[in-house]
Amino acid sequence: MPAERRLSAAPSEARRFGLFVVAGGIAAAANFGSRFGFSLWFSYPVAIVLAYLVGMTVAFLLMRQYVFEGGGKALGPQVIKFTIVNALAVLQTLVVSIALARWALPAMGVVEHVEAIAHAAGVAVPVVTSYFGHKRATFR
Repeated sequence: MPAERRLSAAPSEARRFGLFVVAGGIAAAANFGSRFGFSLWFSYPVAIVLAYLVGMTVAFLLMRQYVFEGGGKALGPQVIKFTIVNALAVLQTLVVSIALARWALPAMGVVEHVEAIAHAAGVAVPVVTSYFGHKRATFR
């Protein structure tokens, strides 16, 4: 690829990743915040999964419209691929959240807000893997 073309493509990719991070941040806030409400009625692992579904819905809508320009393509296949990519990401989130809350943070002496800290870390983990999954599969 010529140097001129690489330079002109780089800002577009950087901008897209920036938009992905912003959209993901909004979705993560919806995910993280809703977990506290779900925790009033459900166990911690179930609340994490339900909150993840809230975040996933917000993420799909924002990413389809503003990040990957998927609005002109068929909705059904995008929803299916988005769900597959996010199913893998929710497993990452769940494993990290539970491992931190049950073992790692207590082992480090953290005793307050353990579940909130663990969940915040768990939500952050799949940022890069999800970006490439959506870029290469969901919104192609």
